[in-house]
Amino acid sequence: MIASMTGFARRETTGAWGTLVCELRSVNHRFLEAGFRLPDELRAAEGELRARLSKQLRRGKVDCTVSYRRAQGTGNTLELDPAALERVLAGVRIVARSLPASEAVSALDVLRWPGVLREESASGEELLVAAYAVFGATLDELIVTRAREGARLREVLEQRCGGLEALVAAVRVRLPEVQARVWARLNERVAELAANVDPERMEQELAVILQRLDVDEELERLTGHIEEVRRVISGGEPAGRRLDFLMQELNREANTLSSKSQDLETTRSAVDMKVLIEQMREQVQNAE
Repeated sequence: MIASMTGFARRETTGAWGTLVCELRSVNHRFLEAGFRLPDELRAAEGELRARLSKQLRRGKVDCTVSYRRAQGTGNTLELDPAALERVLAGVRIVARSLPASEAVSALDVLRWPGVLREESASGEELLVAAYAVFGATLDELIVTRAREGARLREVLEQRCGGLEALVAAVRVRLPEVQARVWARLNERVAELAANVDPERMEQELAVILQRLDVDEELERLTGHIEEVRRVISGGEPAGRRLDFLMQELNREANTLSSKSQDLETTRSAVDMKVLIEQMREQVQNAE
């Protein structure tokens, strides 16, 4: 079934290590574009999370936010990274030679440098496992919401297809009457000419004119495109790009119908078709 690119999901999990909250927001986008906001404790997990996301989704701009709150009394300890500390101190000594004595770098400044001071947690592996689990549950929920939005999208497109079919049928019913009226009008104009006209040549010329004004082929193509839209939105594959192409083809046929029209009602029907097609096109932009 067709899926929408719009959706939101939120999951929360709690353990001995604390609380994790994962949120996924998805909107329409030409390709799949994912952005991650993760706590420092889970920075290393971004690559795996991104890979899992790309296996489940094809298109959409997806924002993932994971927040982490440590449990009280977990016994985390602060440790110095000797190698990082030595690198920072070496740089400090070089800079200190160029600074006035009043602007000396303090020990607190050194400790604030990223990587010098680190917090060790005995539950790091458990936290990572929990993060993967809550992300997976949130992603499953997002897929469900996108499918639910897709069902509504399919319903809207189906209604518009029904409207287009009704307009095509109305034009088709009027087609013989319109052709007869054009033929009669052309005959009247020829009869008004004060010149001898070869009847056979006149019939040939009239046949060419009527062929140029014939819209039966456009109606057939419109019907075929509508059937294809229905087939695509009922399938199980991502349909957004194919539907976008079909909207272009529907619009092309409606424009040709309008340009060939020699009847006010047919012209109005063509305009109504273009309105419905534009409404469909706007909806299709959100299809995966």
